[in-house]
Amino acid sequence: QVQLVESGGGLVQAGGSLRLSCASSGHHASVHAMGWVRQAPGKERDFVGYIAWSGRRTSYADSVKGRFTISGDNANNTVYLQMNSLKPEDTAVYYCAASGSAYYTYYRNNDYNYWGQGTQVTVSS
Repeated sequence: QVQLVESGGGLVQAGGSLRLSCASSGHHASVHAMGWVRQAPGKERDFVGYIAWSGRRTSYADSVKGRFTISGDNANNTVYLQMNSLKPEDTAVYYCAASGSAYYTYYRNNDYNYWGQGTQVTVSS
């Protein structure tokens, strides 16, 4: 089992920045990738980005590419989501997720086995 705890959410004005953290504990050595997924009110959970430890590959949704950056390493058991140039449409609950499987990509919610409780990000206009 892997436990994930997000932190760093809050209220920020449009154009501002926030950094989310995701701390993992438990059998984190079995984790192949960690991702960020967000859910706006009344909408489904949408892919934001992931980092795969093999080759430290990252990938991002088009809506956040160039503004968001995922960093971290499995040795420190913490992953970060640096969010710059935030927009009101980035308002959502942000979830950290971990995958125990070696996939080529991790775009789908079903690619992840473990989820954090989520942290609210609100961007005011």
